[in-house]
Amino acid sequence: MNTDRKALWAVRQCALPTVIRSCPDCPGMRHRASGNIRVNASGKLLDVWLLLSCASCDRTSKVPVHERVHVSALDPARLVAYEINSQASVRELVTSASLAAKNRYRLDWTGTWELETRMPLYALDDPNPLSVQVRFELPAPVRVERLLQLGLGLSRAEVRRLVADGRIRLPLAPDAKAHQDFELTIHGPGSVDAAKHAKSPGAPVAERTDLARIGLPPAPGRELPRRATAR
Repeated sequence: MNTDRKALWAVRQCALPTVIRSCPDCPGMRHRASGNIRVNASGKLLDVWLLLSCASCDRTSKVPVHERVHVSALDPARLVAYEINSQASVRELVTSASLAAKNRYRLDWTGTWELETRMPLYALDDPNPLSVQVRFELPAPVRVERLLQLGLGLSRAEVRRLVADGRIRLPLAPDAKAHQDFELTIHGPGSVDAAKHAKSPGAPVAERTDLARIGLPPAPGRELPRRATAR
C-alpha cells in the first residue's frame, strides 16, 4: 500500500481573540490586547499584568498574570520578555484559556484564524489513503467538521456522509472542537467497500463511488497553498 500520500493543513493566525468582560467605564464588553505587559516590583516581589483596551472607550484595564510572586520564581528569560513587551508573550497570555478561566472572562475566537491547505499532486480518487496533518498556529477551538468543510470544499452533509461511510477516519468526533495538532485519513472510493467485502465473503461488490458526485475537488495542476477564512 502506498503510504507516501500526505498533505498539510495549517490553522493560521489572522488576529488575536477578543476578551469578553465588563468595562467599568462604559457598557462595552469587548476588549483587545494593547500589546503591553506591565511589571511592577516591590522589593523581591513582582506583579505582572496583561493590559487590555476596551474596544468602545479605549479604557485600559489590567489582567493579573502573577501576583506578589518572588522574583526567583520566574524564569529570567520570561521576565525579560514581560519587561520588553515581547509580542510572543502577549500572544501567549491573550490566547491562554487558563488565564481566562482564572480571571473569569471568555475569549471570542471569531475571525482569528484561516485554514491553509497544501494538497500535493495526488488524485483524491486514488484508493490508497491520504494522510492529512492538521497543525495549529494558535489554540483556537475549531470544530473538526468545519475544518473538513473548508479543507475539502464540501458541504456539512457531504462531510458527515463521508465520515459515516468510513471514507474519513478521525481521532475525535466530527462535532468536537480541536485546538491542538492531529492527523486524519481520507480513503479513496472503493477502498472502504473492498475492506468490508474482504470481511464478508460472498457479499456483493459495492459500486465504486465517483468523487465528482460527492463534490471532492479534482487534483490541482500544481501544488499551491489554498486559504479558507473562517467566519
